[in-house]
Amino acid sequence: MMRTAFTALALLVGTVLFGSLTLLAELLGRAHGPDSIYTKTPRWWASWLLGAAGVRVVVHGGEHDLPEGASRVFMANHVSWFDIPSMIFALPHYGFVAKREIERIPLFGAAARAVGVIYIDRENRKAAFSAYDDAASKIRAGHSVLVYPEGTRGYSYALRPFKKGPFVLAIGSGAPIVPVVVYGTIAVNPRTEFRASPGTVHVHLLEPIPTDGLTYADRDELAERVRQRMADCLRAHYGVNPAIEPSRRASALKPEQVSA
Repeated sequence: MMRTAFTALALLVGTVLFGSLTLLAELLGRAHGPDSIYTKTPRWWASWLLGAAGVRVVVHGGEHDLPEGASRVFMANHVSWFDIPSMIFALPHYGFVAKREIERIPLFGAAARAVGVIYIDRENRKAAFSAYDDAASKIRAGHSVLVYPEGTRGYSYALRPFKKGPFVLAIGSGAPIVPVVVYGTIAVNPRTEFRASPGTVHVHLLEPIPTDGLTYADRDELAERVRQRMADCLRAHYGVNPAIEPSRRASALKPEQVSA
């Protein structure tokens, strides 16, 4: 409980501190760029929070990285709130595609928008696809984004059905998809519990999948390719059968227990 309380305090203080720095920079008209305050504050926030929780992030797959400055659409599995700081720590500067509800979080929502988060209204299909069009134009301009194709957090590492929108976005942008597997965050912070525990989180950056030349009609096949690559990683490294959804009780077990 002490670790959880300390992490909660760190989240509050870090969000106020780094969120305020971000909004101040925007108010002063500071320029965006690879080395700007807008790229630094998210990483400072993530490092602050991960340190408070006692979480170490290990990144695998740098050999698949694309040339410096190339835009990407990262697509990752989603099982814990701690996926967010882990991904911010692991990846180069990028924007999130996130649900509209996050925008309502005081300070955090506004600061996240300032650093490149694009909010999606899932209840309004027309507005959602308009936001995806906006994201695609930013990707074509050289930005990268992270999307969780499952939509919301799951209870286990078994992959759930993917939404079509992220793949329409990737095809519209023409940027390659980098499938990402996050493993270890359930032990740190499972969806079923309000707690934070020390642990190691593994982030696997898998081989990019090109989208150049694909059309809207290719979205389902593309989604299956991405899903299969992520499933193969989960099976090979952690013994997870992505086709089997464990019970909620099993999802709260430590990583070594789940993969045993």
